[in-house]
Amino acid sequence: MTLAEEYLQIRKYSEQVCEPLQTEDYVVQPVVDVSPPKWHLGHTTWFFETFILKPFSVNYQVYNNDYNFVFNSYYETVGNRVIRTDRGNLSRPSVNEIYQYRAYVDEAMVSFLSTTLNDEVKELLILGFNHEQQHQELLLTDIKYILGNNPLFPVYAKDKKEVLASENESGWIDIPGGIYQIGYEGTGFSFDNELNRHQVYLHDFSISKTLVSNAEFLAFIHAGGYENFNYWHAEGWDWVKSNHIISPMYWHLIDGEWFNYTLGGLLPIAPNAAVSHISYYEAYAYASWKGMRLPTEFEWEVAAKNFNWGERWEWTESAYLPYPGFSKAPGAIGEYNGKFMVNQKVLRGASVATPQNHSRITYRNFFHPHLRWQYTGIRLVK
Repeated sequence: MTLAEEYLQIRKYSEQVCEPLQTEDYVVQPVVDVSPPKWHLGHTTWFFETFILKPFSVNYQVYNNDYNFVFNSYYETVGNRVIRTDRGNLSRPSVNEIYQYRAYVDEAMVSFLSTTLNDEVKELLILGFNHEQQHQELLLTDIKYILGNNPLFPVYAKDKKEVLASENESGWIDIPGGIYQIGYEGTGFSFDNELNRHQVYLHDFSISKTLVSNAEFLAFIHAGGYENFNYWHAEGWDWVKSNHIISPMYWHLIDGEWFNYTLGGLLPIAPNAAVSHISYYEAYAYASWKGMRLPTEFEWEVAAKNFNWGERWEWTESAYLPYPGFSKAPGAIGEYNGKFMVNQKVLRGASVATPQNHSRITYRNFFHPHLRWQYTGIRLVK
């Protein structure tokens, strides 16, 4: 596959994610962490225009100079921007205008990709591919939040699966203590936060082959898990009380039966499915209730080749920090990961919303402990 073909394939998938939407769905921003779908479509287009076409494509004409203000996300180096909370206040540019913007940039990119590219451009292009794939996952989870907080519980797509078909063997995997290598190694793409490869010492541990299921988490609820402060961090307990949390996100108790909003609509809880949309606080509390704990990200990486992963982003007990020898790239690209290395927890794996070819054992996702709109789940260690 040529770079141009790969570019078009990735760009097309973003639009396919949005195909089931009505025009009104593209504009909604219920909370700060959820961006309107049309903003994602514009921002990913802006990325290629700003970091590839403007600096490297001779005689490229910017589509609309105002779009730098509208679609810049957090790049201080690139200039001012609409604050994140106000993305949903932008009725203009319209959805149609954003699709026209995408078509304009795509045409320019395909033409540019037919020329001879230097290594710097190729590196930025591959970063752009992975950046758009990150936003494809965000698109899907943001769309779910938008529709899932509509009291009509509209269906996104009846055939959209939130559970993997693979059968997981129950039990535990014993990992002996010792020195292990951690971090990305290879010649393919990785994000800078996966580098540098380094050694860590791990004590003996056992890790579950399976994720915690809905039925298992329901037992925690029935045992009063959300009502007993002993299982929670103080900050987590404050979060539970302040936000009146009684269950995972998207769970609804209707006439004494638990239902779960999915992209396929409101459905009864599937007992054997992996529990999802769990905060770190809830993951920690559940593990505490079971007399166990969450894995560190290093334990997870060492053990991951021994179990199936990729259905839920899995909370770890690790703070999101730089690896030894980590250094930020110069300019705007250096803002991609490093400046977020504070007050966040690492998640490992992938989810049912992660695009194909966008997951690695060394991939480090990261979120604040209270967030749960992503497909997050729990794997235990003892």
